[in-house]
Amino acid sequence: MNTVRTIQLLLALPAFALTLSMSACEKKSETPAKPAAGTTGKTKADGHDHKDGDDHDHTDGHGHGPKTELGSQSAGDMTIVAAREGDVTAGGEATFDISVSGVVGKPSAVRVWVGSQDGKGSIKAKAEAESDGWHAHAEVPEPLPVGSKLWVEVETAKGEKHIVGFDLKS
Repeated sequence: MNTVRTIQLLLALPAFALTLSMSACEKKSETPAKPAAGTTGKTKADGHDHKDGDDHDHTDGHGHGPKTELGSQSAGDMTIVAAREGDVTAGGEATFDISVSGVVGKPSAVRVWVGSQDGKGSIKAKAEAESDGWHAHAEVPEPLPVGSKLWVEVETAKGEKHIVGFDLKS
């Protein structure tokens, strides 16, 4: 009798593990997945990807849409300036350029999200260092909460986190 139960238990374990893995959180990781061979893995909002070694920064005229300056905010000794490229559409992806000045050393991380300050219903995205600033792609929640902003969190090399919000101007 115990042998039958042991066999049933051993057969049930893989099914349980599969069910557990499928019910895991759908929140995206801040770390991008490993890029496919021959690409950088930096797929942009317009669907294009960059090949290995093609680390251009969109200064050649192509990009994600017209640039709209969102302004500057102070946090601690830092000045954070943000701009969006293209439109911000509920359920879509929006791209942002961020610059950070006044911080000693390079920030250890710059994260962005669109929505409310508490981030409820939003997904944080880790910005990538690009040229002299940071570039981020953020998923826009649907529905977009009233009064939504672009929120930028700068984590200093000392681990201090500063959050500022920008009107989306859309």
